[in-house]
Amino acid sequence: MAEAPPPAVPPHPTPKTPVPPAPKKSWVDRWVVDNMPSREQLARSRWMKPFGKRILHSELWRFTRRSVPRGVAMGLFVGVFFLIPGVQIIGAALFCVPVRGNIPIAAGMTFLTNPFTTPFLILASLPVGNLFGFHADGGAITDMYSRSAPLGEWLSWLASDAAPALVIGLFIVALASALIGWLVAIFVWRWWVARKWRRRAHAGTVPD
Repeated sequence: MAEAPPPAVPPHPTPKTPVPPAPKKSWVDRWVVDNMPSREQLARSRWMKPFGKRILHSELWRFTRRSVPRGVAMGLFVGVFFLIPGVQIIGAALFCVPVRGNIPIAAGMTFLTNPFTTPFLILASLPVGNLFGFHADGGAITDMYSRSAPLGEWLSWLASDAAPALVIGLFIVALASALIGWLVAIFVWRWWVARKWRRRAHAGTVPD
């Protein structure tokens, strides 16, 4: 009598490879989302329409090791030298075109100059401008600001040596800020990329 065949053993299910959780966004990623205008927002701006195709070129919106520091430098220079809200973003975008800087980064950096930091920039720029032979009184700004001086008094102050001292001082401070920002951005970019690689390696993923 033939022996009965042994019962079939069901195949073991192939274990599924666990999918690593997506890494949490860093403070750099959150700052980018919160402070930088999108490509669509700039495209809808009436001030950008005359420069539409050049401003919206994809090269100016890529985050690379060269474009990001250039965008930081252009944003700081325009933000410090042109203290007029609205003009800063437009100027930062236009300055990025010849140097191939990152427009979102440049636009975001202009927000570092705001109603809270502008008085300090002006007070810091006047002594620099006075080094070139002008005699602008920085204390007058504090006095007029504290008592809410009328526009005519501010214009009279600018008609003195204050205007050239302020312009020259802002220009030099803007150049220094752009240079420092460019160097810091290079360091931060390298640190951020290295950190991103370490996090991906720890999660078991391979960077693109």
